[in-house]
Amino acid sequence: MFTAAVITVSDRSFHGERPDLGGPAVAEALEKAGYTVTHREIVPDEQPLIEETLKHAADQLDIALIVTTGGTGFAPRDVTPEATLAVCDRLVPGIPEAMRAASMAITNRAMLSRSAAGLRGRSLILNLPGSPKGALENLDAVLTALDHGLTMLRGKPMNCAELKD
Repeated sequence: MFTAAVITVSDRSFHGERPDLGGPAVAEALEKAGYTVTHREIVPDEQPLIEETLKHAADQLDIALIVTTGGTGFAPRDVTPEATLAVCDRLVPGIPEAMRAASMAITNRAMLSRSAAGLRGRSLILNLPGSPKGALENLDAVLTALDHGLTMLRGKPMNCAELKD
């Protein structure tokens, strides 16, 4: 399977004022889906630090799937999508579109999500909401399709059973 990183973007969790609930929930879901979570980190809502963390995970650690949780809303310090867009070589707009479409069946607030997704080298970077419930709902909406995309990105051959999904 593929490696994954979970990066929580939260001032309060970074400073120890609030426990990180979203990151562990996402890591557990990824592990249940067969991913090997090799890196977890909490960073503050600072665009340069988010960018540096994303670049490190993609360029130095060569992680296939880099998932962020937090910083995708309307608050002035919510800059995770901007950091993601700044470090990506190519965008993958269908992923956040699919997440928003699935979430709209649950809450009309899904339209307020600014999540982004893109490719940096051999890594897929995906933004999820900060709440554990929202993060898991959004991840669930796209998780089964990610394997195919990562297989294509990483150049791994697919067998016939994988093509059926």
